[in-house]
Amino acid sequence: MQKDKRRFIRHPSDIPIEIFPQGQSEKFDGPLHDVSIAGLSFNTNVFLSTSSEITIRMPMFQPPFEITASVMWCRESNHQFDIGVAFMDADEAVEFRIVEQVCYIEHYKRKAFKTEGRKLTTEEAAREWIARFSSEFTGDPPTDDL
Repeated sequence: MQKDKRRFIRHPSDIPIEIFPQGQSEKFDGPLHDVSIAGLSFNTNVFLSTSSEITIRMPMFQPPFEITASVMWCRESNHQFDIGVAFMDADEAVEFRIVEQVCYIEHYKRKAFKTEGRKLTTEEAAREWIARFSSEFTGDPPTDDL
């Protein structure tokens, strides 16, 4: 079990996601918690039925990145719901991992400005992040030093 947990990567909380249940036009937001090669989990105040399909959108990208997933579990927790989903397409799952790295680079760029006053270009932030953290991204979650 402990080995499996290390396959999950904590998503930067300052990078938003939007969730669209299939067949509904209304979206809701939910903080993304963990990402693995096969799926992800997030927290929301909306109950989602097991096996229902959703679209997850990352609006920070233009056009926004979207991926389809199936709800694997939904657990009530402190008047909200923890949701776990599995990606439905293997190629999209690989794309999501790349997008996730871009999110970490953006988070790194924002943190460098906030904590050090350094205004990095995306390319500069990417070079620094890759040099410092890319090896952690392939297995264990990145450290809090991001």
